[in-house]
Amino acid sequence: MKANPKIVISGGGTGGHIFPAIAIADALKRRFPEADILFIGAKGRMEMERVPKAGYPIEGLWISGMTKDIKSLALPLKLTHSFNHAIAILKRFKPDVVIGVGGFASGPTLMGANFLGIPTVIQEQNSYPGKTNRNVGKKAKAICVAYDHMEQWFPKEKIHLTGNPLRANISTSGTREEAAEYFHLDANKPVMLLVGGSQGALGINKGISAQLNKFKGNDLQLIWQTGKSYFDQASQEAKALGLENKVKPTVFIDRMDLAYTLADVVVSRAGAMSISELALVRKPVIFVPLPTAAEDHQTKNAQRLVDAKAALLVKNAETEAELIPTLLRLVGDPDLQQSMSRNIGRFARPNAAEDIVQVIVDTCFGS
Repeated sequence: MKANPKIVISGGGTGGHIFPAIAIADALKRRFPEADILFIGAKGRMEMERVPKAGYPIEGLWISGMTKDIKSLALPLKLTHSFNHAIAILKRFKPDVVIGVGGFASGPTLMGANFLGIPTVIQEQNSYPGKTNRNVGKKAKAICVAYDHMEQWFPKEKIHLTGNPLRANISTSGTREEAAEYFHLDANKPVMLLVGGSQGALGINKGISAQLNKFKGNDLQLIWQTGKSYFDQASQEAKALGLENKVKPTVFIDRMDLAYTLADVVVSRAGAMSISELALVRKPVIFVPLPTAAEDHQTKNAQRLVDAKAALLVKNAETEAELIPTLLRLVGDPDLQQSMSRNIGRFARPNAAEDIVQVIVDTCFGS
């Protein structure tokens, strides 16, 4: 294939779509330094900010999802407008391939590519595909997935099990002692890590608050990513119980590599990227799926790992009663931690981005 391919990557709306898209773009650039890459996103969504910060140009479509209010009345108009706008962009840019990662903009862009006869590739992060990818997958040249048994949604001959491409800074690093010093904790005592996403997770936060007193009188320590809205409350609760030296609320964790190094067990939402990261670092995890995620895909994601004895699950509605007791049982069972770590590691795909690039080359360029 030519050394300077022109490639469109489309999708976004959440970090779960944007981070894989950027990881694929970075892998393409490593393979083809002269590649010309253009992103197509949805106006007003986070990709319009995150993608330029990653060093790539982006154009925005006027598109959104289905809602329950009057704004949904504009959806047919938005779909038509976005489809026509996507076709105009594709005609002007003339890409060799269009890659869809899911999200609002991905649908019109890939439909436009199909209309123009441009080869397409889909990257599906979840164990239960979103509507956009299910619809456009029929005409894709290849479908890169993170889970097996996806034949019920996509043509079997087009499926490639590649895993989810991750942010470059996701790993463990340094020693446990260095990580403990960074978080002002004791390296010789067990550490729990709670991550509910960049904005925190209300269900997880409430579950910890409800029984935070269980951290008194023992060696347990907690790194608690609360999100901005819950940080003050969490800090006040820890101070009121005299736990400031062992419970560390934080709005956002900048050094996830050190957090993963220090953590003995993790509590997390069950987004596709969170699961892929935890598989890579092989951490025993309790998933609290977000119940409002589209088509309840987080529960389906988590259940795949629970069935493989690679994770535990606490329902969002049951966190106040069940989260801390489940955590304590896991922390107190080293054998279970070891087996879960081993089992979740089987889901890791550390070379996912490069594997996806190879699929693109093989299926769309024939070499």
